[in-house]
Amino acid sequence: MAMKIRYAAKTDVGMKRTHNEDYFALVEDEQLFVVADGMGGHAMGEVASKMAADTLNEFYKRTKDEEATWPYKMDHSLSYVENRLVCGIKLANWRIYEAATKDPRCKGMGTTLVTCLINGEKVYFAHVGDSRGYRIRGGDIKQMTRDHSLLEDYKEAKPDMTEEEQRNFPHKNVITRALGMRDTVQVDICHDTLQEGDIILLCCDGLTGMVDDRKMLEIVQAAGSDLEKAVNDLVDAANRNGGVDNITVILLQCHAQA
Repeated sequence: MAMKIRYAAKTDVGMKRTHNEDYFALVEDEQLFVVADGMGGHAMGEVASKMAADTLNEFYKRTKDEEATWPYKMDHSLSYVENRLVCGIKLANWRIYEAATKDPRCKGMGTTLVTCLINGEKVYFAHVGDSRGYRIRGGDIKQMTRDHSLLEDYKEAKPDMTEEEQRNFPHKNVITRALGMRDTVQVDICHDTLQEGDIILLCCDGLTGMVDDRKMLEIVQAAGSDLEKAVNDLVDAANRNGGVDNITVILLQCHAQA
């Protein structure tokens, strides 16, 4: 079953930053959506986030030809679709790492990345860092990605951590994985079967740090089928709550094609 996808996207500098280091992209003929949240001094974060998206785009174009060689070996525990996505992200990591090593101005630059790929009735989420993918179905919102952060690692080690302890955790924003940090990267990937009317939300921590999941669900539901209004309202909510970081949101809605 093929899915018809409607989408809307927005990126905003927020209330505290002087420039936007986030980047979003769509590889349209592959139905691949990308959100990247760059980091690094002297605006190098925006170089890293754009490089991640551009590398993925270029890799997908090049590997349309099934004879094309890939820079990384296939993981036999993953499908072809999953391998292709993971391989593209690993290549993006290498490109950013290489640029950061060769050019002193780029030292320390990196980016988080969250992607979703629609293939038939399946949706695949692949990510590195703390940018997130969610699925909204019926009256429910489900986080499909797990943040690569000190807080999440700590929660795994201490499952009975209270919400108050989580709120007061001193290194909440420290991420443990990003593109460009090392010459190799571990990419997490998962998939789900789409249902009619599902909404997928991709975003950076500029949204999730300011607006909780329940409120995000309320905002999306209140906008009904108007995805443009929903992305604008999500960004506005983050800014109203302080807007301490750049904010980037992609929403897509899936409808079965007859």
